Amino acid sequence: MLTTKEAIENRRSIRKFKPDPIPEEHLRELLNAARLAPSGCNAQPWRFKIVEEENIKAGLAEAAFDQNFISRAPVVIVCCADIQGYLDGTVSGIQDLGKIGAVEDRIVTILQGKAKILETIDRNEIGPRIAANVAIAIEHIVLRALDFGLGTCWIRLMDEIKVKKLFGWDDNIHVVALLPIGYPAEFPKERKRLALHEILID
Repeated sequence: MLTTKEAIENRRSIRKFKPDPIPEEHLRELLNAARLAPSGCNAQPWRFKIVEEENIKAGLAEAAFDQNFISRAPVVIVCCADIQGYLDGTVSGIQDLGKIGAVEDRIVTILQGKAKILETIDRNEIGPRIAANVAIAIEHIVLRALDFGLGTCWIRLMDEIKVKKLFGWDDNIHVVALLPIGYPAEFPKERKRLALHEILID
């Protein structure tokens, strides 16, 4: 099993996959890694749709502006935010923070105010605001996948409305990313990265 450092260094965006199926127990481990991710006020808004059907994968590829490699992955995970789940989870999470004394009362009050403001915002605006919570969970999946020799590729370039129509989802669901997963049929070289000094702000 890779160390965390090795997983981070070895991760690549994979766009060519072998046709081999992914064992069910490995998929469960990936979702469990996502489940354990941190989130604001412990709201845990992430929701996932596992797609293995060829016609649905083809629909996802089309919704992603014909990135056809998506349809050739054995599995695609549609990574979403449950907006109402986030709102409900935020309120209960704030209450829990207060009960266990994790934050001062004044911070609880500030968080409660922010939660009330969120309830008045249009659903289409809330989704992008809470996407960071889901992104953390997705990266847990991406890194855990390496333990099983699996490759992944973040897909953000997509028509969210088309993706939601495929499944009949309403405005309560915000699609954050598509994540094709499979055994790599390619081994891309490391791409150029900024040096440490270039990512620091004076």
